[in-house]
Amino acid sequence: MIGSVAALENDRLLGQTAFDPQLRSAQSFAPAMAQQLAAVAWRPQDVELVAVTLGPGSFTGLRVGVTAAKTFAYATGAQVLGVNTLHVIAAQAPGDWQQIHVVLDAQRQQLFAAAYARQGERLDEVAATRIVDHGPWLDALVPGTTVTVAGLTRLRERLPADVMVVDERYWAPQAATVGCLAYLEYCSGKRDDLWKLVPRYYRKSAAEEKVEHPSGGQER
Repeated sequence: MIGSVAALENDRLLGQTAFDPQLRSAQSFAPAMAQQLAAVAWRPQDVELVAVTLGPGSFTGLRVGVTAAKTFAYATGAQVLGVNTLHVIAAQAPGDWQQIHVVLDAQRQQLFAAAYARQGERLDEVAATRIVDHGPWLDALVPGTTVTVAGLTRLRERLPADVMVVDERYWAPQAATVGCLAYLEYCSGKRDDLWKLVPRYYRKSAAEEKVEHPSGGQER
């Protein structure tokens, strides 16, 4: 999935810039940010709130995103707020669904999974983010369930016929949605501490597991 940055005034999108797919995220962030600021005629110090996804996601991508957000917020004096990646993906799903299951590839035939319910304009978490195996997650789906399977085209082929799947164009988390969710949470009183904000990986890294299991076994 390609990263992005966006500029919003309250919850109104002013513009969004995608990262250069030919570059690594760490190389793309600064040029994309500079381009987006220029597009809306903002100085860095005009930014009042920096929003970022905390996870789940790739270890490298999350580290880069959170570090960049904290650095920018510190340099400009802005507030910083983190949101859950699966919450972002759920918020992008169109339609009149009442509950949606969201999954993201966790590698090793596993998924990061969560579920959300719609309450008016609000999304409530009804199943917290967790790691599950493909099989049990598929077996637990009931007829009429709405799902979004971010980045998992092959898994889509294994879904029961009576499960409704969100169109693929809404799978990838967008910076505009991150900003909207963070703004709503900020208005409701949520605040994050710049110095304590860290990515949420939901699993140990391969290096950490190797230290714990030097014989080669991996924790599941």
